Amino acid sequence: MSELKVKSFTISLDGFGAGMHQSLENPMGERTQALHQWFRGTHTFQRMMGDESKGVDGPDEDFAARGFENIGAWILGRNMFGPIRGPWPDDAWKGWWGEEPPYRVPVFVLTHHPRAPLEMKGGTTFYFVTDGIASAYAQARRAANGKDVRLGGGVATIRAYLRAGLVDEMHLAISPVLLGAGESLFAGLDLPALGFRCTGHVPTQSATHIVLRKD
Repeated sequence: MSELKVKSFTISLDGFGAGMHQSLENPMGERTQALHQWFRGTHTFQRMMGDESKGVDGPDEDFAARGFENIGAWILGRNMFGPIRGPWPDDAWKGWWGEEPPYRVPVFVLTHHPRAPLEMKGGTTFYFVTDGIASAYAQARRAANGKDVRLGGGVATIRAYLRAGLVDEMHLAISPVLLGAGESLFAGLDLPALGFRCTGHVPTQSATHIVLRKD
């Protein structure tokens, strides 16, 4: 049965999933350069960047690779697609990843402003959803055709799906980095009340991997 899962989402020690002032130079916000170091060292990330020869094995790689297993569709908030705000000025912006994004399945982008679907190389098609998180999830589940839907973020999007009770499982990588300010993932949320419990935790040199599952 298809589930909605958060995979390989990194937060800082002080609980922030993104820093302040997102920009083209700092897609995840200020002070976040070291936040995703655990992921950048994996074979999975290096393959995404087009280099099969780099990357290391171990738990970080295991979690990174697992994040792409049995995924039939993604859901992203608009910030995860790009830094543009307000109505789309044109169709020039095609995402952070260039002409061949790593998703390779349908991706549903939450936005308040309509835009035509965007078909990219490698099997990724971006669909822009203007009628809310429930609609995006319903469309993603249909597109996934029995596989899981990966909720890619950002923070506000994950929080919205958590509050709606739609997230089944989360893999979080807690990075040994302090951001001091930014977007807090769990502020004001009662995870036990939402039905979550910790089902696994694996420390590595670059992160502590936590798996939370809803009963």
